[in-house]
Amino acid sequence: MNAEVIPSRELRNNYAAVVKRLEERDSVIITNRGKGQAVLINFEDFKGYEEYLHLRYVRERLAEGERLAEGPDAKWLSHDEFWASTGA
Repeated sequence: MNAEVIPSRELRNNYAAVVKRLEERDSVIITNRGKGQAVLINFEDFKGYEEYLHLRYVRERLAEGERLAEGPDAKWLSHDEFWASTGA
C-alpha cells in the first residue's frame, strides 16, 4: 500500500484527484499543520478491514468461550435441558 501525505487544504481543493488516488487502491494521509489527522482508504479496503475486525472479534469470543467451558465451574446441559430451563 502506498500512502501519500497531503495537507487538508489539498483535500478540500483537489477532492476529485484524491478520490482518483483512492480508486487506484492507494491510501491518503491527511495532515493539518503538519500533523497526521486522518487516513483515507478506498471502500474495498475498508470492507476488508471491517471483515477482519469482525473475524478477530469472533475468534476472541470463541477462545473465551472455550476457556470458560474448560473451567471447573462449567455446567453443560443437554439440548432438552437447555430449552426446559428457558421456559420455552
